[in-house]
Amino acid sequence: MKYCVIGAGGTGGCIAAYMIRAGKDVTVIARGSHLEQIQKHGILLETEKGTETIAPVSAYEMSEYIRMCGTASAEALQEEAAKASAEKRLERPDVIFVCVKGYSLEGVIPFIREVSKSDTIVIPVLNLYGTGERLQKELPGLLVTDGCIYVAAQIKKPGTVWMNGTIFRVVFGVRDPEELRKELFEIAEDLRQSGIEAVLSENIRRDALQKFSYVSPMAAAGLCYHANAERFQVTGDERDTFVALVGEIDRLAVAMGIEFQMDIVKNNLAILDALSPEASTSMQRDIEAGKPSEIDGLIYEVVRLSGQYGIKLPMYEKMAEALKEHHEII
Repeated sequence: MKYCVIGAGGTGGCIAAYMIRAGKDVTVIARGSHLEQIQKHGILLETEKGTETIAPVSAYEMSEYIRMCGTASAEALQEEAAKASAEKRLERPDVIFVCVKGYSLEGVIPFIREVSKSDTIVIPVLNLYGTGERLQKELPGLLVTDGCIYVAAQIKKPGTVWMNGTIFRVVFGVRDPEELRKELFEIAEDLRQSGIEAVLSENIRRDALQKFSYVSPMAAAGLCYHANAERFQVTGDERDTFVALVGEIDRLAVAMGIEFQMDIVKNNLAILDALSPEASTSMQRDIEAGKPSEIDGLIYEVVRLSGQYGIKLPMYEKMAEALKEHHEII
């Protein structure tokens, strides 16, 4: 299967690096100096086991990838057939992993429409809850799953992705059981062969909210205390705040008719404690660097959902009000 990974940051960079190393057919979409370094030298992957160069990597900017795939119009296809001997064309992807930040999502929708085939499968693995359902409305002719990822990673410098800890799990699945296709099992197997723990979920609505129940509280608490993981890995106000926020997501899940099949607080503390002490959330890093952030989808959306489902989440409401005074939604 031919894969396209949109975004080569911590999420997309790790997925692409692992799959390319395993010999899978993967093309990466990136931009700027990060793209330039990947095109020249591949992806430099730093993990607890050491540093490894994954090369060569097929990597393009969006417009270049569209040009290399060609256009779907009949007239252009005839014209491109005549040029086939002069320039190699890329085949359209069977699978697209969407690994951008939530605020960049709208910008990739036209690209997905342009390069997809009628049977292309789109798998978003963003931090935000409900992304697949929102994308499906924009891409009605394609199968768009929901998905999430467990990995602590970030771009260390152009061309270099730093991966913290050992957790690397991709969870994805269809919202409607009737949409289940055999290709989804093949994707899961390709991920496993690449050294990535893959879960084809039978209840992606629950499993995606379970991931959100970690990343949202950690983002909120990390930003509130301006602290890395080490401050939350020991007893104190920081850890207590994280636990309280996770508990409120658990209450929201009940209101939404979603039942976690585990002690979500215990599970999320185990994830937190497995991180490297210096780990932080991407939202926290983005805000501290003055960049656009996912604060709306990770924090303010929780308050909106609590109103929609008629419950009170006092810790989230208090934190959202405090953050709004200092952080503009960009």
